[in-house]
Amino acid sequence: MSDVTAGLPDDFFWGVATSAYQIEGAWDEDGRGLSIWDTFARRPGAVVNGENGDVACDHYHRMPEDVSLIAGLGVDKYRFSVSWPRVQPGGRGPVNPRGIDFYSRLVDSLLEKGVDPWLTLYHWDLPQELEDAGGWPLRDTAHRFQDYAGLVHDALGDRVPTWTTLNEPWCSAVLGYETGRHAPGRTSFAEAMRATHHLLLAHGLAAGELRSRGVSSLGITLNMGSHTAASSDPGDVDAARRADGFGTRIYLDPLVLGRYPDDVLADVAARGASIPVADGDLAVISTPLDVVGVNYYTSHVHSAGGVVPTGRPVTAMDWEIVPEGFTSLLLRLQRDYSVPMVITENGAAFDDRLVDGLVEDVDRVAYLASHISAVAAAVRGGADVRGYLAWSLMDNFEWGYGYGKRFGLVWVDYGSQERVLKRSARWYRDLITGGL
Repeated sequence: MSDVTAGLPDDFFWGVATSAYQIEGAWDEDGRGLSIWDTFARRPGAVVNGENGDVACDHYHRMPEDVSLIAGLGVDKYRFSVSWPRVQPGGRGPVNPRGIDFYSRLVDSLLEKGVDPWLTLYHWDLPQELEDAGGWPLRDTAHRFQDYAGLVHDALGDRVPTWTTLNEPWCSAVLGYETGRHAPGRTSFAEAMRATHHLLLAHGLAAGELRSRGVSSLGITLNMGSHTAASSDPGDVDAARRADGFGTRIYLDPLVLGRYPDDVLADVAARGASIPVADGDLAVISTPLDVVGVNYYTSHVHSAGGVVPTGRPVTAMDWEIVPEGFTSLLLRLQRDYSVPMVITENGAAFDDRLVDGLVEDVDRVAYLASHISAVAAAVRGGADVRGYLAWSLMDNFEWGYGYGKRFGLVWVDYGSQERVLKRSARWYRDLITGGL
C-alpha cells in the first residue's frame, strides 16, 4: 500500500468522472434537443472566447476509444452524466431512441472492459424548452425530472448499479439563477431559492421513482468545502455561518434530516425571498440515501468583508489548495449527517503544456497525492468514505472558462482530438494498480 492511501480499506474503489456537455459534442445530432448551455454559450460574453460545447472532446463519436482509455487506467468505476436533451429533447414526451442508444452502448462498453458505470442524471444541461417554460424556479420542472429519470431507468436500469440524481445543485441554482455566471444566466436571489427547493424536490421525486424500480445504490452529489471564520469577531463568525448555511446545510439538512435550517430560512427571509415548501415536500426530499457524492476543490476563510486569501498556492482557477480542509469536511459530514460518502469529484486545473509528446503535470500529481492522503486521514478518523473518483478523465469544456482551463488526467488536443496520458494519469494508474 502506498503511503498516500494508508488506512483506506481493501474494498475502497477508484474511478474517473466526466459530464455530458463538457465532453460529448454532437450538439445537434441524432435528435438531440437544445440545452440551456447550448443557448447560454451563444450569448455574447458568456463564455471566454465565445467558446461552446458543440464539439468539445467529440466523445459522442469517440466513445469506444475513450472507454479503452478509461479501462487502461485500471479504475473500478466511471462516472458520467446523461444529457437530458439528448434522451428527451424537449424535456417532455417519449424517449429519443438514438439518444438513449448512445448511453446503452457506453454502458455495454464499460461492462465489457470490467468498469462499473456510475450514472448521473443531471449535470446542468436542462432542456431549453423547460427553461423557456420557467426552468428550475418552476415546480413543474421537478416533475418533469421524475419522468426523465424513469425513461433513463427503463433503458439502462438492468446494467447500471449506481444512480446519482443531481450534480452540484448549488451551481445550478446559485450560478444559474442568482449570479448569472452559468446557464441560464438569470440574476435573481428569489429565483435561486425557488430553484434550490425544486432541485431538491426533483431529487426526491426521482429517488422515489428509482427506488420503486428496485435501485439499491442511490445518491446525490454536492460541492462542498470547509468554511472557517477569520477571527472570533461576530461579523466574521456570522459570515462563515452563512457560507456554510448556503453552501452545505441548505442541502444536507433537508436531504438527511428532513428540514431546512432555521437560521438559513431567516437569512432567506431577510433578503425578501422564501423557500416554497409545500406539504409533503420534505418527506419526498429526505428519501433515504445510500451515498452522498462529495465534490471537493477548496475551502475558504471568511470575514465580514468577504473571503480572506491565506497566501496558499493556488490552481489555475485561482482556488487555494487546502487538503486539510478536505479532511475536516469529511469528518464534519460524518459527525453531522452520518451517511456513506464517495468522492465524486476532486482535481485541479493547471497550466499544462504538451512538450515532445509529454505533459509533465507534477503540480497535479502533488495535488492528487495530498488530497487522497487527506481522504485517507478522514477515513482513519472515522469517516465512512468508500471511493474516490478523480476529476476529470480528460481536458474538456470548462463552462464559462471555455477550453482554457485543463482539469484532465488526459491531455486533449482540441484540433486533432488526440488524447495523451499526462504524468498524473500514469501516476493515478500506478496508485490504483499497486505500482507506486
